[in-house]
Amino acid sequence: MALHYLERYSASVAMLRRTLQRRVEKRCRLRGEDPSTHAETIEAVVARAVSAGLVDDARFTAGRMAALRRRGTSARALSAKLAAKGVSRDLVADAMAAERDEAEAEGTDTEETAAAAYAKRRRLGPWRRPGTREAHRDRDLAAMARAGFAYGLARRIVESDAESRPDE
Repeated sequence: MALHYLERYSASVAMLRRTLQRRVEKRCRLRGEDPSTHAETIEAVVARAVSAGLVDDARFTAGRMAALRRRGTSARALSAKLAAKGVSRDLVADAMAAERDEAEAEGTDTEETAAAAYAKRRRLGPWRRPGTREAHRDRDLAAMARAGFAYGLARRIVESDAESRPDE
């Protein structure tokens, strides 16, 4: 079951453990067995997957961060989503620090890039149809705030000119 799952999805250690526990609980419920008898087997399978390199939280975190940033996920939402996937806060903080350092070396701001990607994906601010932009300004700012972006950054993105926005 673990190999089948890992062939299809990238997973953290906690995600693999939860998936195996759910599958075992479902099977035990159908058979009328106690699922706690399989706990050692689940831990052994997870340990074997980790030692074989099939599951690596650092690799999962880096890949998931890159994918979520491309979609326009803020740093706050990113850390919450990774925590929900079972990645430790220390690992998330280290990955974000590495991302920040890499962005500073390139001279870019990852949060601003993510905010622009979010606004473009949701058609907020300069990506709205012409003529409807001013009427929806407050609504766009609220959407950016709910997504976890700071007010100043959201305002800068929403109020940017159509000429200064990145090419689509």
